[in-house]
Amino acid sequence: MNIFIVALAILVLVIGIAWGKIHPFLAFLFVSIGAAIALGMPLAIVATSVRKGIGDILGSLLVVIVTGAMLGKLVVSSGAAERIAFVLVARFGRTRIPWAMATTGLLVGIPLFYGVGFVLMVPIIFTIVARYRLPAIAAGLPALAAMSVAHGLLPPHPAPTALVAQLDANIGLTLLYGFMIAIPAIVIAGPLFSRTLVGIASEPMVTCTSEPIPEELLPGVFVSIFSSLLPAVLLVVTSLLTLALPASTSLGAVIRFISEPDIVMLLALATATWILGLARGTSISALMKTYTEAGSDVATILLVIAGSGVLKEVLVASGVSVSIAQTMQRLPIDPLVLGWLVAAIIRACVGSATVAGLTAAGLLVPVVANADINPNLMVLSIGAGSLAFSHVNDGAFWLFKEYFRVSLFDTLRTWSVMETIVSLVGLAGVLLLDQFLSL
Repeated sequence: MNIFIVALAILVLVIGIAWGKIHPFLAFLFVSIGAAIALGMPLAIVATSVRKGIGDILGSLLVVIVTGAMLGKLVVSSGAAERIAFVLVARFGRTRIPWAMATTGLLVGIPLFYGVGFVLMVPIIFTIVARYRLPAIAAGLPALAAMSVAHGLLPPHPAPTALVAQLDANIGLTLLYGFMIAIPAIVIAGPLFSRTLVGIASEPMVTCTSEPIPEELLPGVFVSIFSSLLPAVLLVVTSLLTLALPASTSLGAVIRFISEPDIVMLLALATATWILGLARGTSISALMKTYTEAGSDVATILLVIAGSGVLKEVLVASGVSVSIAQTMQRLPIDPLVLGWLVAAIIRACVGSATVAGLTAAGLLVPVVANADINPNLMVLSIGAGSLAFSHVNDGAFWLFKEYFRVSLFDTLRTWSVMETIVSLVGLAGVLLLDQFLSL
């Protein structure tokens, strides 16, 4: 019965947004409250779950998205994105731009949380799309596929790192195996799949595009790349330092503070404000106007993401995701396939890849402990499953839809299909590695 209620809630949500033209934020609220009541949640905690769902998801994403939008708009308006576009096309050639995007997405995605990487990559993607008159979806999706793979499979991202700890795996081997699986997943879900999407209409968000600037007035190559990738540099450096410096020391505590994504983005924005703005003669009032416009541009996105957090919280608080996973755990199938399947089902129910991965791992710890299973491969199997079936209850789904300005149906047949391809290729890679390592 719970599965039917969840499926019906998602169906009503899709119909309400796509056919009824209801604002996604309102649709999420009404459907989530209705689902909570239908699932038997006490009325006294329904309103609390609504507030918690909004608070949890915005608490983790608000600073990152807003400061990322400000940094992205500055990178675009200053011409830094245009300079990076010139460099990428010169290195790869115009005909291989999707491969350039996939490579850049992986490099950015390894050290960065997905939300940070997304808001940093989007201005570069849209600048290249505008200057070379390319289809936005076909050119941009490879970068997003690469970042998604890194988010789900590769430490030091939170979910795979936490899975390594829960399942007593080896983080080095998990990273090595993860790269072996990540490359084919990126190639198939990125440049190859994007070839089928050339005809899909997209009108990229205006804030991430700009009028061409004469090349002699553009920032230098180093300044442009440094400003755009400073968050990635900071996260890599601070992550390495945290391994060497105990948290109990004063310096270790400072490094851990700086390594927080919110602090990283604030430091990166402050640095870019100087080297791309003030140092090049832009007034502080002009910069603040740019940042105000960037904040206004992402307001609707934040509302949609907040609504998706409500549905996630209702499904988690009601216990439906755990009950469904426990039912699946009793199926007589390969444990590695089971890990993928449990994570995929939870992902479809709650939207969050991190929640899906951690919940599935908690359920499968006894399975790993009592069977002859490579824990590193189980981490990757669960990680791959946590990327499957992204749809309307996933914040990243709405980030893609609103930034690329595509219809709900086109988002499902581009973003959702790409995520599922990544997941299935990941599972296939895990099973092949398992066969090879068993020889």
